[in-house]
Amino acid sequence: MNYMAHFERSPAICSGQWVIKGTRVPVHTLLASLAEGASSEEIIADFPTIRLEDVRAVIAFAAAAAKEDFPMAELPAVL
Repeated sequence: MNYMAHFERSPAICSGQWVIKGTRVPVHTLLASLAEGASSEEIIADFPTIRLEDVRAVIAFAAAAAKEDFPMAELPAVL
């Protein structure tokens, strides 16, 4: 998924924070909602300008960031 197609950043919108394209909803706000256990449906209900594809893009972004920033050490061999 090209998650960056769902995001934009402009000094004129939310002080230059990354937001969902065409909205004023910061990406970090959606990540926080997901971390608190909100479902996609709850997020869409709370932020009517957000679509399911936007929530999926935020999840894809988080997965890609975790893969790059937090390389997983190999698990020890089971004896």
